[in-house]
Amino acid sequence: MKVRRIVANIATSDIEAADAFYGKVLGLEPLMDHGWISTYGSEQQMTVQISFASEGGSGTPVPDLSIEVDDLETILDRVKNAGIPIEYGPAIEPWGVRRFFVRDPFRKLVNILAHTA
Repeated sequence: MKVRRIVANIATSDIEAADAFYGKVLGLEPLMDHGWISTYGSEQQMTVQISFASEGGSGTPVPDLSIEVDDLETILDRVKNAGIPIEYGPAIEPWGVRRFFVRDPFRKLVNILAHTA
């Protein structure tokens, strides 16, 4: 038996707000929309992971989601252009990532990162 997928579910009454952040800023594609649930994703093969943390590293709060991207500068520019406040960073961390934290439209703390090596 193998876990095939882990899906993050975020409760909201404003499903359309997901597109502005997850679609436009992060560039995820809409994969499913049943009216009561919309799913965004990527055809990129991803590793199945779930993390448990007492802090977010470097004294930060534990983020609700961590999203690794291949081009942090592009996402950082999109975040700034969208007027989304950055809550932490961008910072190069001692464990080999460059990252920043923002809140999505549902107030979830999102760690957006890229590996530096």
